[in-house]
Amino acid sequence: MKIHTPLVGLLLAVTGFAQMKTVTLPGKSPLINFRIVLTTGAMMDPADKPGLAHLTAAMLAGGGTKDLTYKQVVDAMFPIAASLGSQTDQEMTVFGGTTHLDNLPAYYKLVRSMLLEPGWREDDFQRIKDDTINSLRVGLRGNNDEELGKEVLYQTLYRGTAYGHYSSGTISALQKMTLDDLKQFYKQHYTQSNLILGLAGGYPANFLEQMKKDFAVLPAKDETPVAAIRPEPVDHTRAVIVEKNTRSVAYSFGFPIDVKRGDPDYPALLLMQSYLGPHRMSGGHLFQRIREIRGINYGDYAYIEYFPRGMNLMEPPPNIPRRSQIFQIWIRPVEPQAAAFTLRLAFFELNKLIKDGISAGDFNRTKEFLSKYVNVLTKTKNAELGYAIDSLYYGIPDYNSYIKNGIAKLTLEQVNAAIRKHLRADRIQIVAVSANAEQLKQQLVGSGPTPIQYNSAKPADILAEDKLVEKLDLGLRPADVQIVPVAQVFE
Repeated sequence: MKIHTPLVGLLLAVTGFAQMKTVTLPGKSPLINFRIVLTTGAMMDPADKPGLAHLTAAMLAGGGTKDLTYKQVVDAMFPIAASLGSQTDQEMTVFGGTTHLDNLPAYYKLVRSMLLEPGWREDDFQRIKDDTINSLRVGLRGNNDEELGKEVLYQTLYRGTAYGHYSSGTISALQKMTLDDLKQFYKQHYTQSNLILGLAGGYPANFLEQMKKDFAVLPAKDETPVAAIRPEPVDHTRAVIVEKNTRSVAYSFGFPIDVKRGDPDYPALLLMQSYLGPHRMSGGHLFQRIREIRGINYGDYAYIEYFPRGMNLMEPPPNIPRRSQIFQIWIRPVEPQAAAFTLRLAFFELNKLIKDGISAGDFNRTKEFLSKYVNVLTKTKNAELGYAIDSLYYGIPDYNSYIKNGIAKLTLEQVNAAIRKHLRADRIQIVAVSANAEQLKQQLVGSGPTPIQYNSAKPADILAEDKLVEKLDLGLRPADVQIVPVAQVFE
């Protein structure tokens, strides 16, 4: 049995049973947190079956067991106020839930049966498949321009790689899937070598050993080769406009970066992201320049890691690690008459950041913020457990101490050097969600200025800056802009 050295700041144990791993945060809380993780996900979907990993996980978490129907599972969970949820991304599938210590035997019996003895009933399969298709048609395409633009950006940048499809799949592929497809994926990828058992709280001393014995019924090893993720370089700025009957314009734009957790420049780029615009926070530079001073829109944020479900979350969820990440800026909602100017303004600010860097005052302020904000990300045992599992995946110390130590050592010169090394204001992939796509295209590729009209007076220095912004060349040629009807996206 291999023992992993406890990570700084946590009581973290990582052990091997056969080939499975465990991550534990024992404590005195009567609430027991489960994160049962498979290091497999949507990137393992067959080329003709995008969405298979997601559908398989959803079937396990939302279906019956060999002995219990789905209704019986729900009825058994109700009196103990518990449930089992699933999350599928490209590299990782997670089953999570929380129960009180008094209900642990009953809850775990259900969870064990759901994951190790699934019922594979046809009625559960059809219900879950229909739910997934509806979430794509109604939830993503119909009601969530924010997420729609982000996912089209990822799909475009990673086209031709194992990351090249949305984790929930496509409607046409989901419609063709069968229950046998799910059974085969489960048999091939739900193995001990892919398994991480995560536990936190005041669970009994012998409970983890019992879990390991139970999950040892899974096959020992997944023999499937893991594909390299090498996105094609973005050789010049280009755009996809998703044409949709919507009142505002949503932008997501960016490019792949060769930086992830554990890399030397990760703390520096994380500080840059926090300066430019943390998710859903008003203190970021982009937010101040676009919304606060000019009053153009709602939100302007930057990302260096994949951040799904941003409409519903204040903080990034754990257990979505990726070997390849992108730098991304997100801007929405923008009124159509201000759309071309606003995109140019975002490019203008990115150019300034690369050219001038972060000032000493902003560096110190952001450094102080980030060293405290990391505590927010790990404020619950459930989140701390999730981040501990991610740290195992990336091969780094616990996230809290990793970030705090990395930020403490940073200098202004290191941050600005990392910005110049990894960021750029050209060769960018743009995605817009907009009505009247042809009109927006002409505004973005045209050589004439695209001024903005304000409803209130603005300072003279802002108006002078606007004269520069409205003439900024985005580097887009007509041939570089593709218009896609929303009905074709993820179809």
